[in-house]
Amino acid sequence: LFASTTQSFLEKGASLGRLREMQDAGTSFEMDWWRRATELGWTSLLVPEELGGGSVSGDGVADLALVAELSGRTVAPGPLHPVSIVLAGLAEAPENHEQTIESLVSGEVVASWAVYEPGKQWSPLDAAVTATRTDTGYRIDGVKDRVEAGAESAVLLVVANCDGAVRQVVVPTDAPGVSVESQRSIDMVKTYARVQFDGVEVDASAVVGSAEQTPALIARQSQIAAILQCAEIVGILETVLDFTIQWGFDRHSFGRPIGSYQALKHKYADLKIWFESCRATTKAAVIEVAARSAGAGMAVSVAKSYVGERAPGMLQDCVQLHGGIGVTWEHDLHIFLRRATLYRSMFGTPEDHNLRVYALTKNLEHAS
Repeated sequence: LFASTTQSFLEKGASLGRLREMQDAGTSFEMDWWRRATELGWTSLLVPEELGGGSVSGDGVADLALVAELSGRTVAPGPLHPVSIVLAGLAEAPENHEQTIESLVSGEVVASWAVYEPGKQWSPLDAAVTATRTDTGYRIDGVKDRVEAGAESAVLLVVANCDGAVRQVVVPTDAPGVSVESQRSIDMVKTYARVQFDGVEVDASAVVGSAEQTPALIARQSQIAAILQCAEIVGILETVLDFTIQWGFDRHSFGRPIGSYQALKHKYADLKIWFESCRATTKAAVIEVAARSAGAGMAVSVAKSYVGERAPGMLQDCVQLHGGIGVTWEHDLHIFLRRATLYRSMFGTPEDHNLRVYALTKNLEHAS
């Protein structure tokens, strides 16, 4: 019921036609639509019941991955990823942040994770933004960029360096000293932001967790970010492969469907194998993250590496299988391709995760 309700909601309010309208209007998403989405329980899945959350199946990570996969089928807009990543951190260390969690779960406000910095690749524990202790709390200075939905967010969870240790701080975007500059992406509607922090003062209660907790919190948030991307791409690939194969039956050449020719059959078979591998590695990562297992980091990097590497090429193949119509603006193929290509580079490229898999493997060898 949860899945069918979510799918129906996405098909009605986040169709590809609606996405094009939003792109023409320069709109990323509508807050009213997002509030209705939160009423379906999307934002409560990673939050314990005592904080106003809860999941349908009892496995919030799996339920959230399902929502992401269904979102991929329509390349849905909205801040599902940034809000979920922030909640993944706050729910682990909720002290002093209960009200923020409540506001995010209800859809009253949107939040985002400010972790990337200008000129830097994915390195969440390497922060140049500083959090300097003051008499009443902290002063935040520096710049973050690639902050998803930054212009629409009321709150940012900022990764900063405090006395040589990485910490996370909740910062309202309307605080004095915060300036937000929108950044466009290759996606049709997803926007990002460059955020300048110039002597931004926050209370001591703005910090999330202790210095000892923070690396584990960031690791958990990074895992949630990666599996959401992989799950959404699985939804994208399933949809595109379905209508690409159907196109092979509908399009005729020399009196027979083009999909009946051996060369195209082989290509369809390859795409099917790669898709099932994407789905399997993603499912494995979701299971490991949900169980908080010791192998979660490895499983997530395997999934992000494989899905991130394969998906854009698979979608490019689908473009070619459509022939000339596949490269037109009017066809929907490029909408899916844009989202998958964007996700390839965010929260670690396949190359980054290959290196991580190598490092984790070497550590296991030494341990044994």
